[in-house]
Amino acid sequence: MTNTTIETIGCDLGDKRSEICVLDADGNVKLRTSVRTTGVWMRTFFTRAAAHVVIEVGSHSRWVSELLRELGHQVTVANARRVKLISASDTKTDRHDAELLARLGRSDVRLLAPVQHRGLEAQTDLAVAKARDVLVATRTKLVNHVRGTVKSFGERLPKCAARSFARRTRALVPDDLKPALEPMYEVLGRLDEQIKHYDELIERIAARCPDVNVVSQIPGIGALTGLAYVRTVEDKTRFAKSRMAGAFFGLRPRKSKSGDSDPQLRITKAGDPFVRRLLVNAANYILGPFGPDSTLKQWGLKLAERGGKNAKKRATVAVARKLAVLMHRLWVTGEVYEPLGYQQRRTEEAVAA
Repeated sequence: MTNTTIETIGCDLGDKRSEICVLDADGNVKLRTSVRTTGVWMRTFFTRAAAHVVIEVGSHSRWVSELLRELGHQVTVANARRVKLISASDTKTDRHDAELLARLGRSDVRLLAPVQHRGLEAQTDLAVAKARDVLVATRTKLVNHVRGTVKSFGERLPKCAARSFARRTRALVPDDLKPALEPMYEVLGRLDEQIKHYDELIERIAARCPDVNVVSQIPGIGALTGLAYVRTVEDKTRFAKSRMAGAFFGLRPRKSKSGDSDPQLRITKAGDPFVRRLLVNAANYILGPFGPDSTLKQWGLKLAERGGKNAKKRATVAVARKLAVLMHRLWVTGEVYEPLGYQQRRTEEAVAA
């Protein structure tokens, strides 16, 4: 519960302007206004008596929350997914959202599932990983366009990895298409160079972070996935149990149990989609032909063999969830990962204890 003897301020952050609703200690609307979403205007308005300010997580929430705390306010950063569920209404406006945030913050902040922003170092390292991801996605889009264009002229380019596509296929493009596709090959060459630069940078960042090496012991988990995982969780003690890591990344199935009805639903997809995608990619590698034998792989393949329309997809997601939990367990204990028999040994140790 929050302190209701001070003002509660709901601030709906917009890209250019933010709506503000101030409630007095009795819960009555004291002021409605809007300010520009800039440091100067935010500082000017919030230079006032200490209050409880509720904002919603978003692109501006990190720097705004730091500014508000610097000015002496109590700050709650609301989980956007939770606010959306609570605020489902046919009268949605920015002004209404600002008042809703204030009233929810005044009653019980636990309703908002408050978000804790990452530190500057973690955010900076993640910016490198995500910048690389954007370049990789751009390269994939260009490669697909080139392949599709060549195919439409009755030709096909050979299969190869995206990183070697430009080098291996440039000379095979039909002469008639060279004016259209040569500029794209030039861009692809430049993208390959920049992605390689990011790969080297990520390796250097991972080298100065020992925790990344600990969680990257599992085949399929490289420096990129390990770094993104560690920097997103940031604090290994934030979970009371390692199994909570799966839910943190949205890999836990939704629940809608009522009476005797308990249907199998899709995963929640809460948390960071970037890390979730990396974990799923790692799970695909583990279950694929190049993944080395392990207890985790054996478990996933048995799950996939159960049949059904989406058995392989469900198995992949389940392995990704196990990976999230296993990586956290290794991080907490610092132990050496054993591909075969790891889970059995952990169970035996737990029974002995």
